[in-house]
Amino acid sequence: MKARMTICAAAAVCVLAWTAQAGEQTWTFDDGADDWTPANGTWETDGGLYRQTKADEAAAHTLIGDADWTDYTLEAKVRIDEGNWAGLIVRAQDEFQYYVYYLNVPDNKSELWQHNAGGFTAREAVSNNNPAQNVVVERGVWLDVSVEAAGDTLTLWINGEKQAEHIDDTYAAGMVGLWSWTTVASFDDVTVSGDSIPSPATSVDPKGKLASQWELYA
Repeated sequence: MKARMTICAAAAVCVLAWTAQAGEQTWTFDDGADDWTPANGTWETDGGLYRQTKADEAAAHTLIGDADWTDYTLEAKVRIDEGNWAGLIVRAQDEFQYYVYYLNVPDNKSELWQHNAGGFTAREAVSNNNPAQNVVVERGVWLDVSVEAAGDTLTLWINGEKQAEHIDDTYAAGMVGLWSWTTVASFDDVTVSGDSIPSPATSVDPKGKLASQWELYA
């Protein structure tokens, strides 16, 4: 005899390791980071955080997504634990070619760099002097960092405050990632959203179900 249990969609979503909405993917790292690909550095999950754990690794970064993702917004909580520089990668073609907007603790500013083929440290500055606007970039403090890639325009926000906007058309699409330079850094609650971002599959097939109700059978 079948026992039927009806649950709300919100409860079903809570049991997923990572949440899903149309055009959005989120990683909380509560169950690890097996779907991420470290390109350089020493990356570990620890207590629901994704961390770069060594302070002597230049251009340490880890990637996820597809090279054909075009316009999107990447958001994450970022904390610099030891060292001076950490941030977010957008439009990554591969482990060498990408943009990174990163936070600079000593100078209380942000920088945008384009990394190129030829090695982890092959890069050039798009803009390396963006003084922090209405925020303080410092160690040991969580910052809400957001990078929007829209057409040839890249825009950075920290704690909801716009920091910088730059135009560069070298990379039109690509993966997203997390990054640090000779810095121990922690990351959490990473979200990428946009029309080019596919929604991940859920563990329940909602076809033919009301939005507020799914049925599970035992």
